Amino acid sequence: MNSSAQTAITPDQTAFQTAGAAIGLLDAKGTVVGWTQAAQRLVGYSAAEVVGRSAAALLTAAEDRVKAAALADNRAPSRWSGFTTVRHRDGHRINVRLWVQSLSGQDGRARWIVSATDKATLPSRPADGSTAQSLPTALHIPSNLPVGVVIRDTELRCTWVNDTQGVKDGIPLEQRLGHRLTEAVPGTEAETLEALMRQVLQSGVPVINAEFRAFALPQVRHEPTFSASFFRLDDAQGRALGVCVVSVDVTDSRRAREHLAILGEASKRIGTTLDVMRTGQELADLAVPLLADYATVDLADSVPLCEESLARLGPQGGLVPVFCRAGLASIHQGAPESLFARGEPVFVPPVSPFTNVLQSGESHFEPLLDTSPGTWLDHHDAARAKKIRDHMMHSLMVVPIRTRGTVLGVAMFVRTEDRLPFDEDDLLLAEELVSWAALALDNARQYARERSTALALQRHLLPHHATGGSAADVAWRYLPADSHHGVGGDWFDVIPLPGARVALVVGDVVGHGITAAATMGRLRTAVRTLADMDMPPDELLAHLDELVIRLAEADSDPGDPAPATMAATCLYAVYDPLTRQCTMARAGHPPPAIIDPHRGVTFPDLPTGAPLGVGLIPFEAVTLELPENSVLALYTDGLVEARDHDIDAGMDRLANALTRPDLPLEDLCSSAMDTLPTNTPSDDVTLLLARTHALGPNQVASWEFPAEPSVVSSARSLTTTQLALWGLDEHAESTELIVSELITNAIRHSNNNATGAGTGTVCLRLLRHEALTCEVHDTNNSHPRLRHPGTTDESGRGLLLVKQLSRRWGTRHTPNGKLIWAEQQLTPSP
Repeated sequence: MNSSAQTAITPDQTAFQTAGAAIGLLDAKGTVVGWTQAAQRLVGYSAAEVVGRSAAALLTAAEDRVKAAALADNRAPSRWSGFTTVRHRDGHRINVRLWVQSLSGQDGRARWIVSATDKATLPSRPADGSTAQSLPTALHIPSNLPVGVVIRDTELRCTWVNDTQGVKDGIPLEQRLGHRLTEAVPGTEAETLEALMRQVLQSGVPVINAEFRAFALPQVRHEPTFSASFFRLDDAQGRALGVCVVSVDVTDSRRAREHLAILGEASKRIGTTLDVMRTGQELADLAVPLLADYATVDLADSVPLCEESLARLGPQGGLVPVFCRAGLASIHQGAPESLFARGEPVFVPPVSPFTNVLQSGESHFEPLLDTSPGTWLDHHDAARAKKIRDHMMHSLMVVPIRTRGTVLGVAMFVRTEDRLPFDEDDLLLAEELVSWAALALDNARQYARERSTALALQRHLLPHHATGGSAADVAWRYLPADSHHGVGGDWFDVIPLPGARVALVVGDVVGHGITAAATMGRLRTAVRTLADMDMPPDELLAHLDELVIRLAEADSDPGDPAPATMAATCLYAVYDPLTRQCTMARAGHPPPAIIDPHRGVTFPDLPTGAPLGVGLIPFEAVTLELPENSVLALYTDGLVEARDHDIDAGMDRLANALTRPDLPLEDLCSSAMDTLPTNTPSDDVTLLLARTHALGPNQVASWEFPAEPSVVSSARSLTTTQLALWGLDEHAESTELIVSELITNAIRHSNNNATGAGTGTVCLRLLRHEALTCEVHDTNNSHPRLRHPGTTDESGRGLLLVKQLSRRWGTRHTPNGKLIWAEQQLTPSP
């Protein structure tokens, strides 16, 4: 019982459901025999002044007093209500609404109960002319007002009752009159109500809206709920004459409140994630036990896979779609009613309520489940029929899960131990719950499809078989963000550079989803293009910064006052195994971690740089010398940042995980990823590890020559000799031609005098690693240009010959000139 519960009642019931209700008890002649304190507050007359007088004396209009006299002649209806005017004790008039009803007593004599409520305190009424504005017209208002009235004496024995009360709570008249409530219907509910009555008799303070259940109503679907109000009646001396109990049926409003509460729970508990399987389970968990004893949620197998919806895969030619059990709940531990566990495929009979629901899109409602022999259960699903009988399933609802014109699956609700069958209100509630879940499922499905697309795009754009060549061994990990936050724009790359060098890149585009993944792909392509131009790290980031700004401008609407913005962070490092030097620059990205062979972990103090797309400050590069077998760790902020910890704590956590440089790189990667606070990070996590190598003296040969044409033959001879020492005689002829052409070209363009002689120098270097690299360095800054000479041209064929003999060739600036290189593929040793 809840004495403070608020209910939805009619305006005619309002007179009894407010603390300001003035109640008078009249005898058969219309004489006042009982009076409440609220009545005294309304008209100013005390019980001593009004008890024993005719109630008609309080009416101001003569015609109203004539109508009231009909009470004594038994010519008035047994109950009626309407508006009239009464005279206050001090002389002013009050517009009130009267509610009058006859009462039956044990002695057979009639009584009347009258309630008056100040019109000014009533809710506004419809202005359609249907509301009575005076006592005479009020007699034409329908008289079946659902208000029960009981008058009890000071011993709480029932002395008077109206006919409505007996119909409502199921207590016969002979069982009620002359008896206390606890005598008529023993039980704790009655004891609680009697305690409230005694409280009102002692204090005179009304108790309003105390809810209780019907006591003894046979063959009802739902046990009615009443809201009772208790008022003390006083005699002429102001002493307690008894207590008046007025009750109204609030079953419908209570059920409506309960349903609203369940729907409120649905808004909190269904759709908490963007996972379709989790959403299905949330629907089942909410339905049991609030609505059903057993519930299942079966989704078309295509829904978790983000494929076509069931509406397009619907039953055709007797075929039934494959279902997956996404939700399962029962009042019994382990859900013994179910044939299928959560996550398992579900068999759906081709002829069943389930397929009917799929084909029609309408709910199947079976308040009394027919399990008799010969039904679809015996013909098509004997195993399910056995479960239904074993667990006494007696009431069934199957509701389609629909959204945007498509069917995603079905939800089933069953009652077993709750003996009341489902009714129409239950079906409406089930459909509301399923509609809420369908919206959440559709959002999850749409998001999952977009996330799957973004993941596929991102993984397609990321390297699959990256290698650091002779410069480094590499390993990496990429973990996309959780389903709630979406795929981000992380990327990494390992780019082989000429001269056995390698470039290591890690970047992070701000944002999530397909847009971030596509932007990541554009930037990764741009970095590879700029890396092929062999730019220093700081220069490369400067060009990338300009590109990001141009891309943002291109994506902006010309008429939009707020142009689109694009932002990303990046760390670019180039490692040279010949010098063991690593040159790095960063654009707003976390610094790398360097682990030396003796387990020391440092985060070098690199200039931070602004994120890409800002274009405010120039980027700076720093060159560090790394011991052989050092480990270089590049990562994104998702690895070191968390909601409840700052980035310094995350970097310390990473450093502790990397203090085992002796581990294989794959194991070291796993160790670092295991430090994540959660398996579902809110941002993408990327980690790239590189263990550095150094080229030994037996892999490098270099010479310096004066910039004179006569040195070409010496260079060719030295090259042949060196290749023989390396066991690469099969490459001697092609390498001699490459060396000859590159040195000749360098000497020609490094001299400015007419004789072709000069004072400069030309350097030749041969590198043997995974490829055979020939490098020629001179002091001229002009880059050679590949030409396609005609048949009569006498020059311009040198670089064309170099291109034909090598796998790739190129040129790059140096601090004191330029370097031209050419690579030949080496055949791996058997």
